[in-house]
Amino acid sequence: MRPLAELDIGLVRADNPGPFTLEGTNTWLIGRGPCWVVDPGPALPAHVGRVAADVVARGGLGGIAITHGHDDHVGAVQALLAAVVATDVPVVAARWEGATRMLADGERVGPLLALATPGHAPDHLAYLAGRALFSGDAVLGRGSVYIAPDPGALCGYLEALERLEAIDLAVICPGHGPLVVEPATKLAEYRAHRLERERRLLEALDEGLRTTDELLDRAWSDAPAVLRPASAITLAAHLDKLEGEGRLPTGVDRSGLPRLLRQV
Repeated sequence: MRPLAELDIGLVRADNPGPFTLEGTNTWLIGRGPCWVVDPGPALPAHVGRVAADVVARGGLGGIAITHGHDDHVGAVQALLAAVVATDVPVVAARWEGATRMLADGERVGPLLALATPGHAPDHLAYLAGRALFSGDAVLGRGSVYIAPDPGALCGYLEALERLEAIDLAVICPGHGPLVVEPATKLAEYRAHRLERERRLLEALDEGLRTTDELLDRAWSDAPAVLRPASAITLAAHLDKLEGEGRLPTGVDRSGLPRLLRQV
């Protein structure tokens, strides 16, 4: 954890482990006098208490930054504000309804620069503070993320990874999993992983496979059974990308798969 100490970053991990949350949701604290919190985490009293104690020890709360509106990242917002008696601090996000200010790509707030990183969620932001990236669920410390179907979701995600690769990062502080101390390597692996999934999917389609189960069995054969629903969501995003590029063959059975939001 030496990089965290050197950059004056604190971590409080929620006790909500699982297949999608890994060891638990990571709540990050940046700076002091006052500090900023990225993703307060789930509404677990013990977690809120630990975060609040660390906030007080760092000189109070300057603001809360939300990467995306999933409950395991935002559930504790109101409880944290109440615990540290902070009624007028900003809560910033791209579109989350609980925010007091909506941020756009490239906007700065407190010590943070907001970077649009769509894919896992349409409203996803990562935050840059110096050479530290707070990646939410755009990049995890271990494993890969699912991509939610949305217009341009997968293309936007690949573009975001490429954009992050161009930044001279010292560390990635993910929403779940361990600290990433080799950011360039991790980002390259993430982009390569998505492209490899696409290659395997195209091979399966070329072989004449057309059903969801066939495509998952072929292109996601290494995914654990517990993650198959998430794999199906990502499969839908890959099919949407191929369709948008005119590379999706006819006859693919997409019944039961999520579709682009414009088609709902």
